[in-house]
Amino acid sequence: MKLSICIPVYNFDVRELVFDLKKEIENNKVEAEIILIDDASDESFKSINTELQDEVQTFVFLENNIGRTRIRNLFLDFTQGDYLLFLDCDGKVISNTFLLRYIRSVTNNPEIDVMYGGRKVAVSPPDDAHYLRWKFAVERENLSVDQRQKKPYLCFQTNNFIIKRKILKEIPFSSEFQKYGYEDLLFAMELKAKNVRVDHIDNAIFNNDLEENSMYLGKVEESVESLAKMLKNTKLRVKLEEVKLVSLFNQIEKASLKTVFMKLFRIKEKRLKKNLLKGNVSLRYLDFYKLGLLLKKMDRP
Repeated sequence: MKLSICIPVYNFDVRELVFDLKKEIENNKVEAEIILIDDASDESFKSINTELQDEVQTFVFLENNIGRTRIRNLFLDFTQGDYLLFLDCDGKVISNTFLLRYIRSVTNNPEIDVMYGGRKVAVSPPDDAHYLRWKFAVERENLSVDQRQKKPYLCFQTNNFIIKRKILKEIPFSSEFQKYGYEDLLFAMELKAKNVRVDHIDNAIFNNDLEENSMYLGKVEESVESLAKMLKNTKLRVKLEEVKLVSLFNQIEKASLKTVFMKLFRIKEKRLKKNLLKGNVSLRYLDFYKLGLLLKKMDRP
């Protein structure tokens, strides 16, 4: 079985990740290729990563940024593997049998179509300026296999997963949504709608790049904008109704509490954001902030 390791690159030094993967490929005699596609990074990062051109099977540099979903679909044009392993460029390998665990899983269970390996962050909390993203990862993302298997689709993420080539061909990522946020859950729900099983394994990648609170909140706002666009499509709204934020939104609409909630959010929004920027706060504040933003964006045409 040949494995294609697919790494979309954008404004990040991926040399350590690539060399760690190459080391395992060589030491464990793994049949694998590494494919990099740079999504129009800044010239400084292109220059840094150029040295990898002779280290990987293929390194494609795009002239224009095509976004998080289209770039994943594009890997089908440059890979040969039966399975595609997608890794975020800011990930770090923390096991010398990382690739072998995936390969053994699909070799022993050929019915596996999609499998998510998980993610980890540092055990010790960072400084206050980076605390919010770390707290969200620890409390909402760094879940055990047992926890993830209870809600296999809702716990799927795109930072570290393996997928059968034929499945990605049949069910590609939606090219309509290019901004950050919820594209992983939309993809997972498309898999669920087509009765494609998502399995989970303990094979985490370390999240190597925690954003500052202000940058993370910017991503949160962008993700809510993407979600609002998805929810304005009736068919997609039905598919996403299991998502926690969507469920809360639907409950408020059904209870006719939208006007009351929006008045409260307008009063609290600035103070809420100020508290979130401090970092070490309850994630309930973040939930409230997301919900308020979603209600505002759903009001707009």
